[in-house]
Order: sequence, then structure tokens, then C-alpha cells
Amino acid sequence: MTRVLVVEDEARISRFVEKGLRAAGYGVVVATDGNEGLALATGGDVDLVLLDVGLPGMDGFEVLRRIRARDATLPVIMLTARTGVADTVLGFDEGASDYIPKPFRFDELLARVRARLKDVGPGEPESGVLRRGDLELDLRTRRVSVAGRPVDLSAREFALAEEFFRHPDQVLSREQLLSRVWGYDYEPGSNVVDVYVRYLRAKFGPDRIETVRGMGYRLV
Repeated sequence: MTRVLVVEDEARISRFVEKGLRAAGYGVVVATDGNEGLALATGGDVDLVLLDVGLPGMDGFEVLRRIRARDATLPVIMLTARTGVADTVLGFDEGASDYIPKPFRFDELLARVRARLKDVGPGEPESGVLRRGDLELDLRTRRVSVAGRPVDLSAREFALAEEFFRHPDQVLSREQLLSRVWGYDYEPGSNVVDVYVRYLRAKFGPDRIETVRGMGYRLV
């Protein structure tokens, strides 16, 4: 059974989420503070973490940092009542898989849980290494190499590269990449995806990521 860890100190919310997840067929573990949540998240017995930002003992951002120091692939969905863009950016920069503002509808939460679990489903290699030709991306060590040569990527470049590696030869639209990598809407007309694709081309080689006119990009 797939096990979800809910790290949430508001009893009303944790009961609501636990009840819904159990009804959907998931096993649920609940922690009420950051220290307990970190211990359970790194214990190797959960498949996804729902992590509140405002926690006693250790806040959600610090819990996330410590999880990522040990496990680069465990899906972590942040829950927060904070509405500032800076907090959202910080969460994604620290390695959050997704971000859900409070209050939220359970069906939206469940859809995101399913999506994040699908990201690391049966197609995930046991070694944690994705290979596409002579490109190699190690999800656990966060290292990337091109023809055996190590390449340094920023956290955002790594996240974008991971999306391409997981969907080789598939056209990914700018909107899909914004949603999956940045996790929140930029102003219409933002060229942030194009900018980061240029960064990856400079490091991987200019012909690795193809522009599909009017549609988006794909790793070839």
C-alpha cells in the first residue's frame, strides 16, 4: 500500500486529509511537528510527504532541506497558508515537488498526490539515474554528466532537465514546464522557460533540446 506522511500541526486539517486519503486507498502516517516529521520522512517507509510550512519544533522549509540532503526523489508537497510569492519560490528552490495554498479542496490535493506519485512510479530506475544517450542525470546525488564529463547545474536547471529526461522525445509546452518546474503562474509573456532552455543548451549542447514551433520543446 502506498503510504503518505502528513506533517501538519492543525488537528482539523490533518484529520480532514487523513480521512480523505484513507478513503482513497492510501496508508497514512501523521506527524504534528517538524522533528517528528523529519524522522518519519527519512525512515524509508513513506512514498510521499504532505508538509506544512508553519510547524512547531522545526519549520517546513528546514524539514524539506534536511529531507533533500538525504533523499532527492521522495515527493514532497508543501502546504501553506502564506500567500507570498517569496515563500513559494523558496519552497521550490529547496526542492519541493509541488505547493498547495490553504484553504484547499481535497479533490485538488488528491489529484496532486496522484500526479507526484506517478512521477516516481514504475518507470523510475532503481539506481535513481536517468540516461538519455550520453546524457546522465543522477536524482540522488543531483549530478549531471555529458559524455562522461560532469556538468554543474543550478537547482532550477536541474529540475528543468529532469522534466526533459522523464519525457524524452515528448513535446513539453512552456505552460507545462512552468507548472511542473516553477509551480506558479508567471506574468503572461514571461520568457523564463526560454531563458533556462538556453542555459541547458549551453551546457548539454545546442542540438539536445529541440524547439517545436508553436508547441514547446523536447529532448531529442
